[in-house]
Amino acid sequence: MRRTRSGHRPEHFESAAATGTVPTRFDVLQLAQGEGPCFDAVWFHQTVRIVDVVSDPRWPALMAEVREQTPIRSVLSIQLFTDGQELGALNLFSDRAGGFDAETEEQAINLATHAAIALSSARRGEQFRSALASRGLIGQAVGMLMERFDIDAIAAFQMLRTLSQEMNLSVLELARKVTYRELPVVGNGNE
Repeated sequence: MRRTRSGHRPEHFESAAATGTVPTRFDVLQLAQGEGPCFDAVWFHQTVRIVDVVSDPRWPALMAEVREQTPIRSVLSIQLFTDGQELGALNLFSDRAGGFDAETEEQAINLATHAAIALSSARRGEQFRSALASRGLIGQAVGMLMERFDIDAIAAFQMLRTLSQEMNLSVLELARKVTYRELPVVGNGNE
């Protein structure tokens, strides 16, 4: 499960890569309750172990639903982070009480470290691809403005920026509209 950040505490969690219906159901139950081991692992920067969902006193409403709706009997939630940036938690489940011992927890922490690095790398790759696409779209719009108004790249970008402010649109959204001809560009007075 990973979170999106808004201030100190997250406002939104989402299941990034559930491995089946049982983990998905557990995530749904946690989200509905707004609390649980995954939340605590992320919020309090710790590993949370539930030895037995029947006797664990934390999150009583959640544990009751977990007992009724899933075969889960023990849980291990480990915070995922790299370079101090929280990314979420890795949740492991067992269908028997006491399913995770200290050795398993240590191995899971190592796995979580690798998962955090992979998630961080994927996020950076996604941001890079998005930035390249944005740059390309803005470049196309600038080129179209240069041709339409016989101006240089600096003047075309300035025009795009000014229009974006006047229209209360991001430069990227305006560039998309210009590029896909969803927006007729008004003359600049030099025509």
